[in-house]
Amino acid sequence: MTDPHRHRRNEDRGEKEVEPVEPIAPCVISLDGMYAEDWFEELGHSSPGFDQLCELIGEKFVAFSILTGVHVTSLTVDRQQPEASRVDFRIGESRDEHRLSLGEFRRRLAASLLSDEEFLTELSDPSDPGQLQAYIGYRYVLLAPVFGMHLHYLVFPAGGAEARLGMDVDSVDGDVSLSEFREMIRDQVRSELDDSSSGSSFAIDLDAIPPAERAAAEEDWDRVIDCLGAWPGPLSLLLRTSDGQSLSVDVRRLLAGALGLLGTAYARTARFDWAEEVMRLGIQWSQDDVVSGDLFQRLADANARSGRHGQAIGLFRRALSLGAPPAVVLPGLARCYAVRGKAVAAIVCAEEAFEAGVEDAELTSELSAWKATLGSSWDRFRQLVPAGAAPVGAVSNGAASDSVLGAASDSVPPDSVPPTCGT
Repeated sequence: MTDPHRHRRNEDRGEKEVEPVEPIAPCVISLDGMYAEDWFEELGHSSPGFDQLCELIGEKFVAFSILTGVHVTSLTVDRQQPEASRVDFRIGESRDEHRLSLGEFRRRLAASLLSDEEFLTELSDPSDPGQLQAYIGYRYVLLAPVFGMHLHYLVFPAGGAEARLGMDVDSVDGDVSLSEFREMIRDQVRSELDDSSSGSSFAIDLDAIPPAERAAAEEDWDRVIDCLGAWPGPLSLLLRTSDGQSLSVDVRRLLAGALGLLGTAYARTARFDWAEEVMRLGIQWSQDDVVSGDLFQRLADANARSGRHGQAIGLFRRALSLGAPPAVVLPGLARCYAVRGKAVAAIVCAEEAFEAGVEDAELTSELSAWKATLGSSWDRFRQLVPAGAAPVGAVSNGAASDSVLGAASDSVPPDSVPPTCGT
């Protein structure tokens, strides 16, 4: 309650009445439009080879290199020891070339980002995006979206307290002091370096396999690579250790199957050399187990897609001998035979594929074209070798039936096979 005599007592003492002071409201500055949150993605769209560089070095480390002025000029990959891969690069405008191992390159980038940065201490024009970035910290502003942080506003509390940032992380809104925000970014940089270093150990997360299988079923090959792309190096090293050799058959099958998925993903994204390397590693893990047939079939398909149809034929036949399903193998084998000018063998494999339950309208059309091209030659072959005779079974069993099939198909000129075969 207000004292009615207070004013009079103040006058008696010669004091002036002091009116109550309203608290000063905090100043809030919107950060919308201060910077392009998708700067990293936009840069990737305009840079050839960007996705491949991110896959090899690490997406976050590519962002680190951009922010520190480092330009990667070449990368020599060591698939067995990824940390030993060689990175050639230039710094800033200098034309001098430098070379480091991938592991050391990442450590240097992280150290550069963790070094001290000078900040603007006062804002003369709060509407100037450049001043706002300098006040918060250029590298921190640009690293925020890389780590999934979205900055919304900057608050200057009354009384000169430290400025605070309104932001959201993983769709959770909140605000933190400027120094806390900077430390959050620094922690993320340290964590990224720790994760990249631990990635070279033998720790393999088998929980990554189900998401990779779902992605493969949806033909989302990039997501398969995201799930399993870090496995080949550690698994290549683990294979040569006693720990690797002592793993149970079930675990070895899981690892081999996962490498098969990864190899197929590389093949479907036209990285055929990587696909072959990964699937041959999977074959070593499988040790002629039941998974081997699937791996040989995948390897054969990768070779066929890269135009190496002769090698693919041998791999398809090996897959059949190891128990791969004929319905999976025979369509590809038929097309490879056709491309190689072995029309009779192509037709035999296609017919057996349909007997195995294959439903493929394109293969049906190709089969008709192959038969039409051979004309009476095919009729003579069927008189000598009726359907269901040995050569058909020999093909599906992977046996050496070339003496029969090869002799018949060699009499047909290679250019008699329609050019659409095997595509």
